[in-house]
Amino acid sequence: MFDKLKIFSRDILRNRAMLLMVLPGALWFLLFSYLPMAGTIISFKQYRYSKDGFFASIMNSKWVGLDNFKFLFSTSDAYIITRNTVLYNAAFIILGLILAVAMAIILVELTNRRLSKLFQTAMFMPYFLSWVIVGYFVFSFLSFDKGLMNKTLEWMGMERINWYSEPSKWPFILVLVNLWKGVGYSSVVYLAAIMGIDRSLYEAAMIDGAGKWKQITNITIPLLAPVISIMTLLAVGKIFYADFGLFYQVPRDSGLLYSMTNVIDTYVFRGLKVNGEIGMSTAAGLYQSFIGFLLVMLSNYIVRRKNKDNALF
Repeated sequence: MFDKLKIFSRDILRNRAMLLMVLPGALWFLLFSYLPMAGTIISFKQYRYSKDGFFASIMNSKWVGLDNFKFLFSTSDAYIITRNTVLYNAAFIILGLILAVAMAIILVELTNRRLSKLFQTAMFMPYFLSWVIVGYFVFSFLSFDKGLMNKTLEWMGMERINWYSEPSKWPFILVLVNLWKGVGYSSVVYLAAIMGIDRSLYEAAMIDGAGKWKQITNITIPLLAPVISIMTLLAVGKIFYADFGLFYQVPRDSGLLYSMTNVIDTYVFRGLKVNGEIGMSTAAGLYQSFIGFLLVMLSNYIVRRKNKDNALF
């Protein structure tokens, strides 16, 4: 036992520089990810505020078991919000992956470095805009009276469209807005991975007569496969989470669009505003996390069966 402790202490001293680099991140996860997990007990309680403080409120709140989870599943909206959340995220994952990889490859292939940096910055900038600003930006296009889209339709001799009362058009709008905002940021990861590929592989391919398309399909894409796999697995873990700003701010919380814009996060938020039940919102968060965990484990297992090198763990 003493020998094991001695070896452990020696390993810590040998790697103290690396451990110090990891320490800030480890503390962040401990304080903001692991310690708050104890609060998941609220999802099984009817939380009521106590004057003695937060912990006293948790301890004195009535235990209700799984009743809070019925909030998500016992209503007529359960199918709609689950369907919307999963299908939108599936579209974001698939289309976002394709466009992000394509953009990264295009940027690498640009011979003009200044032009490449300009395009990269232009694609990256929307990521830093808040959804409130994006919501007003979209409204400037879709406003019934003065929106650019309706002005264009009038100029073409067509009738104006009340976009904020047409649910059938919003799946396309939301997917387009999400891709516009997020593809530039996602492409940075793939751009960095492509830049790390040995250039001698491309030179050898050129000597063998391979064109750009052959180089992309036979060198770039296969070598990007591990990164693509990991990024997709991480995205699958959040498939039951919806970007609240996208689904609340961009459609301007229009009740006429709920059939296409209502997701788990917005549904819980509206329920919290009306009922003030913190336990219900905590139950929704636990449900999303649990399903996300199962999906990551299942997806990683499938990928690991195919290729261990592409698995997350």
